[in-house]
Amino acid sequence: MIAVIQRVSQAAVTISKRETASIGSGLMVLLGIEEADKMEDLSWISRKIVQMRIFSDDAGVMNKSLLDIGGELLLISQFTLHASTKKGNRPSYIKAASPDLAIPLYEACIDELTQQLGRSIKTGVFGANMQVSLINDGPVTIIIDSKNKV
Repeated sequence: MIAVIQRVSQAAVTISKRETASIGSGLMVLLGIEEADKMEDLSWISRKIVQMRIFSDDAGVMNKSLLDIGGELLLISQFTLHASTKKGNRPSYIKAASPDLAIPLYEACIDELTQQLGRSIKTGVFGANMQVSLINDGPVTIIIDSKNKV
């Protein structure tokens, strides 16, 4: 499971020219689920997202988490994070999970993040053609992969 975590001052998702979700200050997370992912990957990545200290404290040091600042979270499913570009110029998505595996894990991730934050999160729509806009604050962008925990 791969997560691209971006610290934002605002972010939004538009589908068919209609804004379906938006947040203010917080995190916009792109989540890629692969065939080998399990609930342990989901739990680890969710905990990292919520507890990652990438917000500034009073001294300007990145020392606060999403929990600490009461920030919002926008979660977007993105299978293209598992693109393989080793051969040729057309990416292969062979590692990306099929919808029958990815949808339950994506929904479980929403539930896990909601539980850990103690409030609801905003999401995109799984499988939809979405336009995602954001203002990356910093910019701060962190990529984590549950297969590289150690």
